[in-house]
Amino acid sequence: MMATGSTRGRGRAWAILGAGVLLAGIVAIIVAAILSQPDEPAPSPSGSTAGTPAPTSSAPGDDGEVVDASASDRGWVPEPITTDRDLYVRAALAAASTFDTQLSTRREWLAYLDTWFTADTRYTTAEDQADVMDAAKLEMRQGVVLPDEQWDSLAGEDGRVIAAVTGDVAFQPVSDDASGDMSIGTADVVLTFVRSDGSGGDVSYDEVARVSVQVLCGPGSVPTPDSGQSVGDCKVVRYFTEPLEP
Repeated sequence: MMATGSTRGRGRAWAILGAGVLLAGIVAIIVAAILSQPDEPAPSPSGSTAGTPAPTSSAPGDDGEVVDASASDRGWVPEPITTDRDLYVRAALAAASTFDTQLSTRREWLAYLDTWFTADTRYTTAEDQADVMDAAKLEMRQGVVLPDEQWDSLAGEDGRVIAAVTGDVAFQPVSDDASGDMSIGTADVVLTFVRSDGSGGDVSYDEVARVSVQVLCGPGSVPTPDSGQSVGDCKVVRYFTEPLEP
């Protein structure tokens, strides 16, 4: 019995030793395989190969085109380039009440608004069209935009006005317009007045006005010279001193 136990003990020892040798051999094979592999460049943070730029989105923006993007730097509303009468009317109504007395003079602002106008195509001669357009610009100056004395008062307090159309625009056709390209849009406009409080801060308040504008969105419109506008894009024909309801 003692001999048998000794034999078994030596058998277990040889088995353990053999397993250790086998394990060491496997480890050596794995290490050799790793060391024999060629070096590969680490992936870039974007997941693409080094030196290849990551893809970027090419989706267009939603800002839309305007006649003069620098108008906003003067405190004005940029005129949109569009055939969408709703979008254009909203911009035109806001433009007639948006300005910054510290960034431009009233004369400069009115000259800018003049560039929004086009001729009334119901009149057939160039002379009549020019006379009607001049009358419409005068009407805007005398009865639609902020009067000169109120501009001066606001300027004395570093003031500005930001206007925006709220709610829906109500449209109605223009009488005697055989083309059907002209329409009158009426909407509520919120005017936010901002003035200096005299101690380094500002004070603001809102006023609401209901305003109407006549626009032409069709082949008869004349684009602003040297701009991205095309014939057919919307233009202003006339602002009204009183809102015109359908």
